[in-house]
Amino acid sequence: MGGENLIDYVQTGLAGGLPVYTAIPGGSCYNVAIAIARQNQPVTYATPISNDSLGNILADRLTSDGVILGAPRSDAPTSLAVVSLSDGQPSYQFYRTETAERQISAQLLHSAIHKSTTIFHIGSLSLIEGEDASLWETKFQTLNHQGVITSLDPNARPVAVNNKALYIDRLKRMLQQTCVLKLSDEDLEYLVPDTPLQDAFAQLCANSSAQLLILTKGADGAIVRTPSQQFEVSAVVADPLRDTVGAGDTFMGTILVELYRRSLSAQDIAHLPFKELKRILERAATAAAINCQSSGCNPPYEKDL
Repeated sequence: MGGENLIDYVQTGLAGGLPVYTAIPGGSCYNVAIAIARQNQPVTYATPISNDSLGNILADRLTSDGVILGAPRSDAPTSLAVVSLSDGQPSYQFYRTETAERQISAQLLHSAIHKSTTIFHIGSLSLIEGEDASLWETKFQTLNHQGVITSLDPNARPVAVNNKALYIDRLKRMLQQTCVLKLSDEDLEYLVPDTPLQDAFAQLCANSSAQLLILTKGADGAIVRTPSQQFEVSAVVADPLRDTVGAGDTFMGTILVELYRRSLSAQDIAHLPFKELKRILERAATAAAINCQSSGCNPPYEKDL
């Protein structure tokens, strides 16, 4: 498991005319790692985490659920995301320059990602720009060639992208090295703009090597496609619905758990029977709904499922 780790400072109110922020540990793949560990499956998080006080929060949350820290801690600071509200509308700022989660080298990835790895997942901010993004892409390609099930969730954050063309080019290259692809309808609109959803999805499928492609549509469920079949899965209603933070990451983590439990190869994924694949997606939808019943990213434990 790769991907960024950061602290989200989310505005939760006002006090004396000044905004009040709540610090929340996060990062897309960071959340996926927790979702996997809570379902009693082994997972190593390969990205460095800072030695600072915020890094301790991030590391402790992972290890408390059994996630293995694959990389040494870093003296660089923790990345931050600030979510502010103005007239009820959120605005986002990211602070990731020379932070711990970007202290990536080829040697670090070689050491942190075990030779016994069978599934590797990456996505989101870590692929946007810089030498670290290029190193993640190269490692992803290498693992794919070694027969590892490579998993990608773009989880695009346009506000953090300075050069869209370079970012999109990277994602398009990685689509050719991907076994499992999950993306949201918002991701698809960003990757294939000004195109009807079904046409955009068909275009994406035609340009990806993925054996399993999943397009999530929020409350409208998901479209699932393999080389031999395509079908839709309904969303599960969260009751009560607190918020949707981490729903996609929980959904992704649960899919990877189910693939790992079946000891599948990349080729096997393409031939999963309809009923079995539908069960996997329904379980992932249930896990996402449970996550939405509490505030923030809070994936369910195995007993909850």
